[in-house]
Amino acid sequence: MAAATTAELDRAIREIADRWRGERAERQERRHLDPADFEVLRDAGLLALPAPVAVGGLWERIEASVRPLCEIHRQLASADPSVALVCSMHPAVVAFWLASPDPSQPGWEEQRHAVFASAAAGEQWGTITSEPGSGGDINRTRAVATPGDAEPFLAGRSYAVTGDKHFGSGSGVTDRMMTTAIPEGESEPTIFVLDVRDRPWDGSAGLKLIAEWDGMGMAATQSHAMRLESAPAVRLAWNGQLEPITRAAGPFIAVLFTAVIVGVLDAAIEHARGQLRTKADQLRAYEQVEWARAEQDYWVAVQAYEGGLRAVESGDGAVALHGALRAKQAVADLAEQSLLRVTRVLGGGTFSRRSPFAHWFEDVRALGFLRPPWGLATDNLFATSLA
Repeated sequence: MAAATTAELDRAIREIADRWRGERAERQERRHLDPADFEVLRDAGLLALPAPVAVGGLWERIEASVRPLCEIHRQLASADPSVALVCSMHPAVVAFWLASPDPSQPGWEEQRHAVFASAAAGEQWGTITSEPGSGGDINRTRAVATPGDAEPFLAGRSYAVTGDKHFGSGSGVTDRMMTTAIPEGESEPTIFVLDVRDRPWDGSAGLKLIAEWDGMGMAATQSHAMRLESAPAVRLAWNGQLEPITRAAGPFIAVLFTAVIVGVLDAAIEHARGQLRTKADQLRAYEQVEWARAEQDYWVAVQAYEGGLRAVESGDGAVALHGALRAKQAVADLAEQSLLRVTRVLGGGTFSRRSPFAHWFEDVRALGFLRPPWGLATDNLFATSLA
């Protein structure tokens, strides 16, 4: 039975995460997602988190809801980073509709409510926006969208999208996916929603698998590369430039992805602490110093994450964006640095595939490349620092 309140959902997720930690060794060896995991989370009510209370969801307003939502995904990440990352894509995508209400645009409001109703009903959302050569910039798309006459599966105008995409995290478990394309006859890209539920990947129904995900980190996210071939889609109903939408959703998305990496770091530091307690008196001076510095890096990363949350909770858009971006960049650096120190202390055994640290180290590296990668992220951080 789905949780009726965020507090109930939090308790349910903690129980699920506790069970999954007992399966850590097996889960870290996975290269594919288990649909049963997502059924458990759907039944718990996780997908209703970003849907407003008015439509049967758990979202109140950003100042009140961002922290519990992020902390729930942090808990999941401490148990299974790949599942947590795929789950985090759901509220991250819904945020594009959540963050920009505009009653003066009836079509936009109708589509927003349709998206929220979809999430509240347990449909999982994801994203497949990145393209080869784009540097992670969703505006640098070469995909094209042509108007269609099919009955739209969501409120809005029907289109068909064609182009190569990669990093479709959650391929095979999602129902809807967001992407970007340039509408035929126009010069600027916009967002489209793809209908991907139960759709084959042989090219016969708009999706063709180019390459399965084989990443060293976040290994079981099924972030496959796809070729869209007249894939059924619905256009974003927002009447105006895309930038206000992406800017409004940006702080929430940045701090949410940061929460996932902090969750991985939580698990790694706690596991290392447990191992070191049994041999603290045997540690060399260098190892003692490296552990102290690893723990310090971890502490600073948690403070940076907390600062990002408070910035988003402030309700000030400029403060939220700069604060969330700073937190994401800081945690990306600190998490990688902290785990590198831990591996130096624990020794060569951490290099083995049997060691959880070998997996965690690659998992935390993912944040530096995750929507957007380092170059674009630094550009954004610099631009907001002087605003």
